[in-house]
Amino acid sequence: MAITGNGNASKEQVAKMLQQLLKFKELPSHLDATDGLAVAVCHFFNGGKAEKLQSYSSWEAFVKQNENRIS
Repeated sequence: MAITGNGNASKEQVAKMLQQLLKFKELPSHLDATDGLAVAVCHFFNGGKAEKLQSYSSWEAFVKQNENRIS
């Protein structure tokens, strides 16, 4: 889950999306605070569960286990 996409949004874009999502009447003056809030909202939407990342011993092992992802 992401607030604005893939992590390339400006602080203003993040703040505006949070304003719409959480029904703020006005934007906070400190946009670093909205970055922290965005992290908390994403954590909440993901149920607080971190996704376990798969590790691979080599590219060959990755390809073998992910043939459907290779084109």
